[in-house]
Amino acid sequence: MAEESTGRLFNGLSSAPDENEYPSGFPQSICDDVPHVKYLCSNCNNVLNKARQTLCGHRYCLACLNWLMRNNKNPVCKKCKEDDPSTVSEESILTSEHFYSDAAINKEISELKVHCANQGCNWKNTLKHYEDHQSQCDYELIPCNIGCGHMVIRKMLANHLEKGCANNMVVCKKCTRKIRQAEFQKHICESSPVKERKPTKAETREKNRQLTNMKNKDLCRFAEAGCTFKGSKEKIKEHEQSALVLHMGLLLQVFHNIKTSLLSDLGSEDVNEAQVSGMQVKIKRLEDTLQSLRIQGAMEMNGEDLEVDSFTEPSVFHGDQKQGQELEECRKKLAELEQKIQVYENIVTVLNREVEKTQLTLAAFECQNRNDQESIKDLELKVTEHQRQLTLKDIAISSLHLRIASLEQATFDGTFIWKISELSRKMQEAAAGRGSSLYSPAFYTGKYGYKVCMRLYLNGDGGGKGTHISLFFVVMRGEYDALLLWPFKHKVTFFLMDQNHREHVIDAFRPDLSSTSFQRPVKEMNVASGCPLFFPLSRLHSPKHAYCKDDTLFVKCIVDVTP
Repeated sequence: MAEESTGRLFNGLSSAPDENEYPSGFPQSICDDVPHVKYLCSNCNNVLNKARQTLCGHRYCLACLNWLMRNNKNPVCKKCKEDDPSTVSEESILTSEHFYSDAAINKEISELKVHCANQGCNWKNTLKHYEDHQSQCDYELIPCNIGCGHMVIRKMLANHLEKGCANNMVVCKKCTRKIRQAEFQKHICESSPVKERKPTKAETREKNRQLTNMKNKDLCRFAEAGCTFKGSKEKIKEHEQSALVLHMGLLLQVFHNIKTSLLSDLGSEDVNEAQVSGMQVKIKRLEDTLQSLRIQGAMEMNGEDLEVDSFTEPSVFHGDQKQGQELEECRKKLAELEQKIQVYENIVTVLNREVEKTQLTLAAFECQNRNDQESIKDLELKVTEHQRQLTLKDIAISSLHLRIASLEQATFDGTFIWKISELSRKMQEAAAGRGSSLYSPAFYTGKYGYKVCMRLYLNGDGGGKGTHISLFFVVMRGEYDALLLWPFKHKVTFFLMDQNHREHVIDAFRPDLSSTSFQRPVKEMNVASGCPLFFPLSRLHSPKHAYCKDDTLFVKCIVDVTP
């Protein structure tokens, strides 16, 4: 899959890095939907892999950038040259200081919906899981790991090695026949072995050449389990990473064969140290008996000085043929057991190495996880701080909106008409004790004059409570109070407007200069002062006048600003 996709990435152009050494972007064909142009590499035009953004604003795969910088002197951004060559600047030069990791785009790309492009595979997920799937997809075409040259589907590799691989053959040393690895354990040589012939000079030279090549190549660590792959250290490393399924199958086959052999030889369920020790004791006892017989025979043969080791059991002591055969069988079984134990030890050694490697990888992941957790905590603190600042800004914006709204309604000539809508509801609330008073928007006696407003009690206040509408005048703290004359001494006139334009209700008063209500404000507003008995509630719905019309009331205030 990787080979095919890389070919599509670059179409054989020299601007593409080598597919094995410098893997680039992900093919667009694996995406469920057509990817957005911002997710595509400016060099390979595929979905970004480890996206990096340049100072000129374009994005590249990390591998593409490294390849361009390594193979070009002062490389220039391809997009800048294609879009408008006149815009090429110093920021368009691709150097290690001119690009940075684009975390936001990488996160968006990792959540893209993708599918496996291997025929027969139904896997679907997000892009962040794609590479993990590709490394173990059962439907991916991979080369035979022992070098026969065939491309096979990963899940069929074990079957290929067992039945179809030309390199997975073993030569029997006795009959010189080539036999498949799976059939070698069951192989029985013919009764009449083939006579050995003397090799020719050409065969000798070829054999020496093969031996020389073999010396220059390393064996796979699983050679003792049946793997025949050989190659350089780099090839061995690649082979071991891509042939995990094969190696596990070979290990299981070795375990199965050893167990079958032990059960047939010893006739028991398990092989343990006590059985091996008993076999060794038995062999030692037979060797001692044979040694004594050899010494006795030597003494009877006229004192001839013969080495005991030069005799063979069947030729010297015909009466002890049975013991010699038993000894030989025991020796063979012990040798086989020792060989199988050695295989076990080698397997355990290999597994221990894998466990150590896995532990190191796990420790690295744990360390990375701790670093990621710390980064997440820092980001959470920053997010919390930003949210607090946003809340304060929202409050400030709301305050500005209110201020703008009040300024839009404000007047600067001492005259203000206050429209009070939904009068029935507000009067019911006032009678029930909810929201007993209403404040009008602020208005001014001049552009740089006093800031004032009206306060209205729809159900009355003080002596007019329950019988009259009470209307008061309020002096507020303004921006230019320091330049104004205090106390406030301008005449104030209230109007309740007759919407039929017949008879307005008018009431006026002059400020009491000794009252705190008209001194310079020290708070937002002074105590209200005005007319508690401004208008009787009984006259509000008079048929002759339209003080209340369409559930709306209009109150007007005029401040006499003449000197």
